[in-house]
Amino acid sequence: MFKKKKHMDEGLLVCIYYGPNGERLIRRGSKIAKMFDCPLYILTVDAKPFDELDADKSMYITKWKRLAKEVEADGFILKDNEQRPVYKVIAETAREKRATQIIMGQTVQSRWEQITKESIVNLLLKEIPFVDLHIISVARYIKDPDCNYEKGIRAYLMKEGENFRLVFKHSKEIVYEGIFFKEFGTDFNNGIFKLIKDGETLQVQVIEDMVTELTNVDMEPNENNED
Repeated sequence: MFKKKKHMDEGLLVCIYYGPNGERLIRRGSKIAKMFDCPLYILTVDAKPFDELDADKSMYITKWKRLAKEVEADGFILKDNEQRPVYKVIAETAREKRATQIIMGQTVQSRWEQITKESIVNLLLKEIPFVDLHIISVARYIKDPDCNYEKGIRAYLMKEGENFRLVFKHSKEIVYEGIFFKEFGTDFNNGIFKLIKDGETLQVQVIEDMVTELTNVDMEPNENNED
């Protein structure tokens, strides 16, 4: 249970998109929310249903949820399977959460502008003119999260000693069912296996058909620790 904020007349909404800058924006928003002692909400929007997201995107969402708890945010909001324009979803969420300030990264703005074909700042100012918008300059994310793995296929993990073996045929020895994303450019079954364990979505590393740890894989490049 998060502590109750004192200044309910202020509210902060952080809008993030896939890539390492999401964590920086959340932490920046957390600092500002603590200064105002106001509620903090984190929002990401995707046109695809959550079950159809690739390994990288699922990993980011899982990581953001954990980070939201760490910084004592009042909520992590995933608007998946969303066909409306992104700025409409942001504006609706801001009104629902009574946000008075919105934070988004420069790369987030650029990415969503590609979708809306118009400045997302201008569109938001028309929808919610009394909300302050903060555009944070962040490093551009070079790696394309959609280009590292082949299309996911149904696969399974079966226990083998202390580890798990990746197989593609269901049997009574199966422990976990999920989706396997094979890395491009490898002759072996190396990649990421996406599964649900104890109600949490995990992306675990597969090396030559074997999984040695059921822990999330950090697939992000190193970031500069600057605000």
